[in-house]
Order: sequence, then structure tokens, then C-alpha cells
Amino acid sequence: MTLVHPPTGDTAPEAARAALAAARAARAGDLDRRLAALLAAAGDDVPGRSAPPATPPSAAGPSITGPSTAGDAGPSGLALAAVGSHGRRELTPGGDLDLVLLHRGRPDIAEIADRIWYPIWDSGQRLDHSVRTVAEARTVARTDLKAALGLLSARRIAGDHTLVDELRAAVLADWRADARVRLPELAALCRERWERQGELAFLLEPDLKEARGGLRDVHVMRAVAASWIASAPDGRVMAAHDLLLDIRHALHESTGRSTDRLVLQEQEAVARAIGLPDANMLLSAIAEAARTITYAADHLWRRVARSTATSRAPVERRPVGDGAVEHDGEVVLARNADLSDPALVPRVAAAAAQAGLPLAPATVARLAGDATLPTAPWPPQARDALVSLLGAGPAAIGVWEALDQAGLIVRLLPDWERVRNRPQRNPVHRFTVDRHLVETAAGAAALTREVARPDLLLIGALLHDIGKGWPGDHSTSGAVVAHDLGAALGFPDGDVQVLETVVRHHLLLPETATRRDLDDPVTIDTVTAAVSAVPGREREILELLAALAVADGNATGPAAWGAWKARLVAELARRAAAVLSGGTPPPPPVLGPDRLALARHDGAAVRVTGSRITVAAPDRPGLLWRAAGVLALHRLAVRTAHTVSSPATDTGTAVLDFTAVPEYGAPPDPAALEADLRRMLADRLDVADRLDRRARSVRIRPGAAVPPPRVMIVDDASDTATVVEVRAHDRPGLLWRIGQALGDCGLHIRAAQVDTLGAEAVDVFYVVDGDGAPITDPAALAAVRARVLDALG
Repeated sequence: MTLVHPPTGDTAPEAARAALAAARAARAGDLDRRLAALLAAAGDDVPGRSAPPATPPSAAGPSITGPSTAGDAGPSGLALAAVGSHGRRELTPGGDLDLVLLHRGRPDIAEIADRIWYPIWDSGQRLDHSVRTVAEARTVARTDLKAALGLLSARRIAGDHTLVDELRAAVLADWRADARVRLPELAALCRERWERQGELAFLLEPDLKEARGGLRDVHVMRAVAASWIASAPDGRVMAAHDLLLDIRHALHESTGRSTDRLVLQEQEAVARAIGLPDANMLLSAIAEAARTITYAADHLWRRVARSTATSRAPVERRPVGDGAVEHDGEVVLARNADLSDPALVPRVAAAAAQAGLPLAPATVARLAGDATLPTAPWPPQARDALVSLLGAGPAAIGVWEALDQAGLIVRLLPDWERVRNRPQRNPVHRFTVDRHLVETAAGAAALTREVARPDLLLIGALLHDIGKGWPGDHSTSGAVVAHDLGAALGFPDGDVQVLETVVRHHLLLPETATRRDLDDPVTIDTVTAAVSAVPGREREILELLAALAVADGNATGPAAWGAWKARLVAELARRAAAVLSGGTPPPPPVLGPDRLALARHDGAAVRVTGSRITVAAPDRPGLLWRAAGVLALHRLAVRTAHTVSSPATDTGTAVLDFTAVPEYGAPPDPAALEADLRRMLADRLDVADRLDRRARSVRIRPGAAVPPPRVMIVDDASDTATVVEVRAHDRPGLLWRIGQALGDCGLHIRAAQVDTLGAEAVDVFYVVDGDGAPITDPAALAAVRARVLDALG
């Protein structure tokens, strides 16, 4: 399988990016010459002078009317300076031109400015401009943080050298003098931007400039360096910056407009423009660049915080672990640290994470360059240190990132290379594969007291999706990788088998709980059979899987995990544990007296208690899916649906038990629900028409690709019913449409499990024929599948 990262030395990306850089340089030079000519012509103080004649468009950039000859000469006391991207010679095709016209108080400055600005506007170039004296610009910079950032990078284009030199010297002097006040303001501004834009490395449609880890952060780092509080961005950061700049350039050329958001439909074209084979490689390259910038920025802001603090404690060295000490808020190596000790790297990392402190970059660099790393099988001290690192919880994430930036993680765990910065093209996932694994392990740290083997939980969480770097089913391939890594880490054979089983079945509980009927004995048998792969350790494996499901779901994102799914997984684990203990599965939940009383209600009745909705109504074919359609009209998203049998109900009434949550806002009024249910039963409510109108009102973004639905007959999932699994794009009334199709086939829905992952629904139906038996005829099953697909369009 091709690795995530492009091979080093690949000439295609290098050539493509060199061409983009050359185009920017040529465009910057052409713009400078034309702007210089405009200033020279505009400053010629001749009353009634008309605007200069237009010239043909330049091949190197947008046309700006004015003489095309380059010149350094200009009127005395005038200068034209570029700030922003053109000031840094980084102007991309869709970027704005940001200019400052400096003067020494000329009375005709407004006329001169018009002679410069209007030709630029006429050319179609986007322009941000200002006219200032040095004193005025200095005042603006001291009161407007964004203006100060721009003026710090001011570059003279033409005119009086001394004006631009005076401006830069004044702004720099003020910036350094006010650093203790301005830099905390700048930090707050950055945090607000990050909150709005998100983290570039983990977004499917990122803003290349404004997201955390984007181009703006490098510009800010340069500004902080100008205060002399921190060093300028190093070569790795600037290489990451240049890559993002090239991608932004290609995006502007591809779209023909000014945009910094790399939407999905543009990613393939942009990838080709910079010499990468596909969009996945592009997102991987962006993730790596953004994480490099973010890591450096985090260190910079810690330094700023220490330097600008109003009061500082004396700097002391405090031991935090064997070979590690705290120094000025960071963990560094102790003077007597033994670099030949193979457990040193994981032990120092664990000490930092357990203390809640970052590793000093110089320490990380020394560990990467000089420390001996453990070899397979790892000594117990090194393995225990790795477990201790993961057991620190969220504090482990920053430490892990520091090791990763130094290349230590792939040297410690070679299979990590295949998932490093690997994108997950699924809006349900918040992170790249490698970051998701670390986030899952950090979340699992809070669950270690709920399992017999916390170490296997943490390592299993770290490796559960490691198979996504290999072809095929990631659970199957991941089990093989986990077996090999478990052995390399020095775990005994029995523990290695447990790790392999946990990784192979890490989706067992959440998928079974949300897609199978928990009251069907086959469901519990499926779980107990899977956890019996290592004899004598069934309960242990079940505990690990239950805890891992929680950590994995939370690390994936809110669309993948919630209170409803958590309850189902916990209930499934409880029932499986009861069977493993030699007991019998708990009986299906029965309705309480208040719910059973509904069955004696005349006509129809509804009771709403939280997310549980019980409906009693005269029995009729298709009642369950018809009632689900009424719930959909009231903007309730059905999660589970069951026909509840009880001796207490009379033969003419059915009791339906739903779990449903509002799509948004407060739950509906039970009286209104009951009224619509009665109308539906009396055939006075056209549910299908109203649901169609709702579906038509849902706006789908142009270009959004919706994969076709899939309908599968799941064999061996039940002995008493046929299990039909439907995967489709979620929309209002989906359960209604599927149920109607099943009803047209003469089938009755005994139970339904509904799971929604982002915009995708995974709905499972337990159906029986008119005699209450499962369907076994292949032709009939094929007809059911075709009818449901037809209903889904």
C-alpha cells in the first residue's frame, strides 16, 4: 500500500511548486515596476494633468494602467509601501493588494492618491489602501493591532527611502516598547480566530490562511519575533508556510477568485497543480504542514506568556521523574540522564505528561538525536513508561505531538508511519487517523478504573484503528498489526492475543447495539462468541471493548457518540456479561403500569417521557412505521422502535415503544402528537405528502456527493426474524419510506434500530411475514431488497 506521505525527492511536486514560486516572483516584480511608474507619474505636480494612458495587460499579473517602465525616481517627500502579502512578495492571484502612500504633509496628496488608486481599481485588482504621514501611521499602529501587524512588514516599492525607513523604525520601536501589552492582546486575537476557524490539520474543507496552523499564524510568529521576545520561525516552519502558500496559489488559479477555503470539489485540481497524485495526499501534506506550524506556535506562545507575565517566580529545577526535571515551565533532561537507557525517551515523556508540562523543544531534539531507543521486545520499564504516558489523559496529547514532530514516534512504532497525518474523508471524524488514536487513548485514561487491565485498554485504544493504514477491512488488518506491535512491546503471548482480539472487534459493541435487536438471543450470542477468542479471558475482553467503545466514540465526535448510543452499548455489555457469568440474559424490558394503561385508552394515546415515546393504538398492518412517520412530522428523529407485547394488553391494541430525540429545539406537545396520530389512524392525515414537502425543503449544497443507498439482508442475525439493514443519506421520514416499502411486500416490522452518523443513516429492521415467520426464499428476499431500494430512489 502506498504510504500517506509523498516520497522524498519526488521531482513532480518540486517542479510544480518551483513554477508557482517563480510566477509569484515575476508577478511581484511586474507589480513593483508598474506601481513605481504610477507614483512617479502621479507625483509630477502639473495642474490639470490627466491620468496616464493605459498599457496592455501584463502576462505576469493583472494590468495596472500607467507607464510600464520601471523607475526608482519619485517626487520628494512621497513613498509607496506595500504591506501584507505583497509586502512579503507572497501575493497570490486572488490576493488583495495592500498599499500605504506616505507623505510629509503635501497639500495635494488627495489628488496624487487618486492618480494611483484609480488605475489600480480600473485594472480589476482588489485594493486596500491608506494615505498617511509617518506620525499618522505610527499613531494608527499603536491603536490598531491589525494595522500594526501590517506595518511591521512594510516594504518600500518606490519613492523616498527615508520615509519608509522612518516608518519601519518608529513602528518597530513602539512594538518592542509595548510588547508586554500588545503580545497578550495578539494572543487573545489568535485564540478568537482559532475558535472561529478550527484547526487546519483536521478540517476537511480548511481555511488555508485563517485556521489554526495556517499562513496567518506564521505571519503572527514573525511579528512576535520582531519584538525580540522569541526567535523567528525556523526552517521547518517556513517550509510548511511555503507549502501552504503554494497550495493557496494553486487554489486561486483553479477557482479564478479570491478564496482561502479549500472545498472538497477543488481538492483534486489543486493536488494536481502542486504535483501531488490525489486529494488524500494533498490533505495529508496540509495536515503535516499545519501541525508543524501549530507545534512551533504553541511553544512560542508559552514563551510569550512567561516573558510578559506581570510577576514571575524564580526559575528553579524541580525533579519530575527519573532523568527529567522541570525548568521554567518545561521538562528538560536531568544532568545525570543516561542517554543509553532504552527506557529514557518514553520515561521522560511520561514524566512530562503526568506533570502536565510540555517537553522543551531542545530536550526533544536531543532525545531524537542522541538517545537510545528500545528495540523489540521492549524492556518492561520502557513498556510501562509508554502506558504511563498514555495514562496521563489529555496531557499526553501535546507530549506525543512533540515526539511526533521530532520523528520519534515512527521510530518507536514503525507502523505509525502508515496512519500519520492520514485524512479521514468522513465528516463524523474530527481528526486524522493518528490524532484520533492518541485522542482515544487519552480518553481511555479516564476509564482505566473500570477494567481489570488498564495497560491493555490504553494500548488497545492507541492501536484500535492502526489498520486504516493498510488495504482491506481495517479491523482485520489492524488485528494483525496489533499482534505484531504487542509482541514488539514485550507483552506476554496471552496479552498479545487479547490486544489482537480487542482491535479486531473494537466496533462490535457499538455496531451491534445500534443495529441489532438487543432482545433477540442471537444478538447476545454473537457478542459472547466474539469475546471468547481467548479462553478464560472473556470477561476481561468484554470490559475492554465496552470502555474502548466509549473512548473511541467520544474521540470521533458528537455525531458518532451520545447518551442514546452510550445506553445501548452499556445495556448490551451488561447482558453479555450476565451470560458469560453463567446466567441468562435479562428479560426484555416490560412496560410499567402507566404505559400499560395506555393500551386501555379509547382510540389512540401518547405518553412522552424524555426521549421515550410510547404509543398505544388499534392494531393494524404497518402501524409501527406509520406512527414513525407521524413522529417525523413533529421533527422527532427515531432512534429505536419496538412493538411491545404484554399479556396486559387486549388483543385489539398494540403498544409501540420509541426512543426519539428532537431534531432541534424542545420536544413536541404530546397532545399535538396524539391528535396527528388519531388523524393518521382515521386516514385523514397524508403523512407521505407532508414528508415529501419537508424533504424538498431541505437544502443540499451544490456539488455535495451523496452515495447511493445500500440494502442488505443480514444472515444469522436472528432465528425468529429476517434482518434488513439499510444505509442511506438521512432525510425526514426515512423510516416511514422504508417501512412503507416493507409493508408493500407483506412484511411486518417487529423492531427497528436506527443509527445516524452525521448525514448517513444505518437503519436495521427485524421483519416477519404474515404468519410471523422469517423470510427464507431467495427470490422473495431479492424482491424485498429491490422494493426498498426503489422506495429510496
